[in-house]
Amino acid sequence: MKSKILHVYGVGNPLIDIITNIEEKKLERLGIHKGAMHLIDIERRRDLLKIIETMDVEYSCGGSCPNTILTLAALGVETTLAGKVGNDEFGEIYKKQVKEHHIQDEIVVCDEATGSSIIFITEDSERTMNTFLGANRFYHKENIVKESIIAADFFHFTGYMYDTPSQKEAIHIALDIAKTHNTTITFDIADVFAVGRNREGFLKLISEYADVVFANGEEARIIFDHYDPYECCKSMGKLCTTAIVKNGKLGSFISHDQKMYNIPVQGPSTPLDTTGAGDIYAAGFLYGLCHHLDIEQSGYIASYLAGEIVQQRGAQFNKEKALSIKHMLDSKFNLS
Repeated sequence: MKSKILHVYGVGNPLIDIITNIEEKKLERLGIHKGAMHLIDIERRRDLLKIIETMDVEYSCGGSCPNTILTLAALGVETTLAGKVGNDEFGEIYKKQVKEHHIQDEIVVCDEATGSSIIFITEDSERTMNTFLGANRFYHKENIVKESIIAADFFHFTGYMYDTPSQKEAIHIALDIAKTHNTTITFDIADVFAVGRNREGFLKLISEYADVVFANGEEARIIFDHYDPYECCKSMGKLCTTAIVKNGKLGSFISHDQKMYNIPVQGPSTPLDTTGAGDIYAAGFLYGLCHHLDIEQSGYIASYLAGEIVQQRGAQFNKEKALSIKHMLDSKFNLS
């Protein structure tokens, strides 16, 4: 008998992504640190939008946790997405896409503007995000749907949920619910500056709540004060069941029950756009777990999906590409 595909509940920051290419020198003149996620206010967003008025721009629905959930849904996994958007055009577009992906919608609408992220892509394909949180800042404990967290098999969130006091309070209440009711907790650190702001809090969160943790090499370095991603992964693996440290073009390391795995990189040596690659890696790993695959198989799928997403602009696959990927994975791992 085929095992039931498990359900993923995600809470995060729904954002409209505004993506454009930029020369690194121009980025420097704007006073923007390459490769980071910068929190900006509405005035800074207005200034940046004016600067890119004459540039080629692409729009898509994004946000770190939503990217993961949207990808899982596109691959046929049952999902729920929670968050907050504004009562505006961007909010309507976002909720429409969630509906089109057949995702259970627990996104709350409020009177604040929908969040957005202006993403600059430099010549080396590195992405730099300038994020206006907007309505996301006001996600709070009253927005939590306890029954949905209890019903899910996985509760997924990112370090961005520590950006405001109300989000942080809400996420800890949700984590208590998930832990009490044995919902597996998966945490994507997601941003190096989030680590800088919350290092001690993240260490406590990982050791007390998380079952699966995703980090890139720089995030892991700051948390564990060590430059070797392998050693960082070993250290994190002592705090949680499954620790993952992504090491860019060199692949990734996974510690599961303190046994180490080396997952080779998939995809091109020169990516087109790294926007959302970590989010899609997380989706691939969760896809494997949702289908009851082992750690190495799940790691392969994570690396494969990340390798596919960096060959295109934006952080989501179109329907045709998602269907092609699903058919390949179903065949390779005998899931159909």
